[in-house]
Amino acid sequence: MPNADELLVDMAAIVESEQSNQMSLTVVTGGAVITGRLAPEAVWRQRVSEILRDSDRLGPFAGVFTAGETQDRPDGGGPPTHLHFHVARILQGSMGIPETGGMYRVAIKDVSGWTVGDFSYSDS
Repeated sequence: MPNADELLVDMAAIVESEQSNQMSLTVVTGGAVITGRLAPEAVWRQRVSEILRDSDRLGPFAGVFTAGETQDRPDGGGPPTHLHFHVARILQGSMGIPETGGMYRVAIKDVSGWTVGDFSYSDS
């Protein structure tokens, strides 16, 4: 199993501690390129829960994202193990999916490459 990139862990820890959602990042994981902004895990969980709660079919899953929050993680509140993206897109060819951005959780240990900043597209 590969070791997590310490620099990436440090950046994720800053996002967690500052409660900031302004760090733009692009990562390669499992052959996919994901680009977007990082969010603190608690903020990410809350937003996913809200989206699910508003769905007639997916509403019952909303509580999974807020139950226990981050303080009950098995790692005992250690360094972050995942990146939590919001307004993120999977890059495919000359477009990002979904266009409006989505919510993605990526294990830091699975990131094979990354760069600061995100990629955006224009119609011009």
